[in-house]
Amino acid sequence: MDHVEAGLRREPPTDLSDVGEDVGLRDRIRAEIASGGPMPFVRFMELALYDPDGGYYRAEDPRPGMAGDFLTAPELHPIFGATLCVGLHEIWERLGRPDPFILREHGAGTGALALAILGAADDPAFRAAIRYQPVDIDPRRVAAFRERMVASGHGEVIVTANDSPFDGVILGNEVLDALPVHRVRQRDGRLMELAVTTDTAGQFREVEIEPTTSALQTRLAGESVELAEGQTAEICLALDAWIAEAAAPLARGLLLLIDYGAPAAQLYDPVRRRDGTLRAYVRHQVHDDPYRHVGRQDLTAHVDVTAVERAARAAGLATIGTTTQAEALMGLGIEERLRVIQADPATTFEAYTHLRSSLMRLLDPAAMGRFRVMAFGRDWDDDPAADPLRMFAYRLPTTR
Repeated sequence: MDHVEAGLRREPPTDLSDVGEDVGLRDRIRAEIASGGPMPFVRFMELALYDPDGGYYRAEDPRPGMAGDFLTAPELHPIFGATLCVGLHEIWERLGRPDPFILREHGAGTGALALAILGAADDPAFRAAIRYQPVDIDPRRVAAFRERMVASGHGEVIVTANDSPFDGVILGNEVLDALPVHRVRQRDGRLMELAVTTDTAGQFREVEIEPTTSALQTRLAGESVELAEGQTAEICLALDAWIAEAAAPLARGLLLLIDYGAPAAQLYDPVRRRDGTLRAYVRHQVHDDPYRHVGRQDLTAHVDVTAVERAARAAGLATIGTTTQAEALMGLGIEERLRVIQADPATTFEAYTHLRSSLMRLLDPAAMGRFRVMAFGRDWDDDPAADPLRMFAYRLPTTR
């Protein structure tokens, strides 16, 4: 999900009225509130995004792309995946060229990242070792992914994800930001949790309730975070279980996560982040009302990098490092790849113009360039002599 706000309108214009909402999902949420009282926001977000019969990510058609609601880096241009392939090849080499070499992609979606990686894997031995495992919340997406790979000539490398231990890389590009979050607010020196209720007209509105779990205060205290009076924040408790489950089958290799976020001290800054980071995305526009277009708009929140690092350690992974997407792509030679494409006589002016504009967005610190690239390893023989930027997968420079 390209949840970068640069270049996007912050308030949806009235012409988004035709987006509507999933009426069945809306009514089920209302009924649950009527029977159980105010619904913690984390439950509302879970239903809005993942309800089997109306959630945003359970729709038949995938949401990314120019015709959808947002763009991710792989959909923006194949150069992202092609450049990432350089790092994956280096990981394969460092692991001793395992065959098979598993690439398990969570949130595989349309297959844009897989197509770019497989298309750029020009070492025959490396290409032959790759087995690609798509993971998605909806089985229809996995089936569509497989069909697209078969149509593109890559069908033989696509395998079903299972619990068997493997050597390889687990990829998660803009996945953590869509995990349901608790919303909290500091009120009169106490931590309160935000919940959803309905008014007399049946419209959703926000109320403050006592925290539903002590884990919220424990998370903040563990990160030495003190919210300012009136400050609103998001806390993603779900990422601990997600990382533990995702990393469980990894015998040797890396968990590589790319997302927008910040260490806790920055994420919960009382001046820059006083109102939190929750955003809604629809038709490439961004706003901050999660109660519009229920089931028809994406909801996201910035990722707590500190919490991710702690969860990875708890899952038995070693933190290799964190850098920005711009630094990682530069270190993997994206500029040289651009020059090669530019020098190719087959490259049209239109194609080169599109590539240049895409590259600027991928590297721009005001856009995707500031995304965090987080690498965690298991049974990984780190090499302190490796170049800290070029060999980004071995020892990422820590940036704060």
